[in-house]
Amino acid sequence: MRIGMFTASQWGADEDPKTVLADLRQQIRTARDNGFSTLLLGQHVVSGPMGMFQTVPLLGQIAEDAAGMQIGPGVLLLSMMNPVLAAEEGATIDWLCDGNYVLAAGLGYRVEEFQAMGVDMKTRVGRLTEGLEIIKRLWTEETVSHAGRYFQLTEARAGVRPKQQPRPPIWLGGDVEAAVRRAARLADAWLAAPTTTFDRVAEFVGAFHDERRTAGLAADVKCPIVRECFIGRTAAHAREISRGPLLAKYAAYASWGQEGAATGNFATAFDAFSASHFLIGDAIEVRDRLQQFAAATGSDQFLMRIHWPGLEQAEALANIERIGKLI
Repeated sequence: MRIGMFTASQWGADEDPKTVLADLRQQIRTARDNGFSTLLLGQHVVSGPMGMFQTVPLLGQIAEDAAGMQIGPGVLLLSMMNPVLAAEEGATIDWLCDGNYVLAAGLGYRVEEFQAMGVDMKTRVGRLTEGLEIIKRLWTEETVSHAGRYFQLTEARAGVRPKQQPRPPIWLGGDVEAAVRRAARLADAWLAAPTTTFDRVAEFVGAFHDERRTAGLAADVKCPIVRECFIGRTAAHAREISRGPLLAKYAAYASWGQEGAATGNFATAFDAFSASHFLIGDAIEVRDRLQQFAAATGSDQFLMRIHWPGLEQAEALANIERIGKLI
């Protein structure tokens, strides 16, 4: 089983971005030294008042900190971006991380982001589908001509192609069955979000494999799964320390319209929500739940978010080290 790290590099209005960046890099180095296999960095735009570094330049900055780890965006908002730029930026990162880049992409769900990027949200599925085709071709073909609904290329030659051959892996996120089935057809794996319940992830993995078989594709693919994770000195310590930051995080998700994040009175429902979504507890409790979850989904790769705005750096580092002992 491989365990990696997921982070959205977010901070509150009262925090200093310089300190946030230094803390993040320390977390990444600690994760690397504790056997974490993968690092994904989330992406949003116009996220204020919540601060957030942009993903691609940040990946370039931390490539050396994460040396030996698979790194990539998680997820890149490809439906509102130019796929040519995404292909060449991804190929650049692949060289910076010695051929360990993974492209995890998604549709996006915030109306504000589409408006700010000048893209009609109704076109997001078509733009994502067409964009993925262009990226794959730019990564693997010498010249690309494409006459599509949203993008046109005439004998385009990528300025840089990836180090990985034939290309880096592509994962697609999504919180509904249609998105999971789309990932089965268009990508190498489905990336499960932390807002999807344990039971629902298992159902979606089944749908993913069904769709792969229907499309005549290899169905023995294992899907990477993102979870919020905190291992405490004791189970009580884990729940006490993580509760406040996670409450704030998921309240923000709910306000953004994130699928699966809204639960009515979230403070009241938090314990039940945590039990159905998160890996929170002492080392034995988290280990046992993780093994059960892996057996139910067939997955062998989990990406843990180990820090949220409001969590002290010392607690985040201790959490990483406890997960390292689990690894």
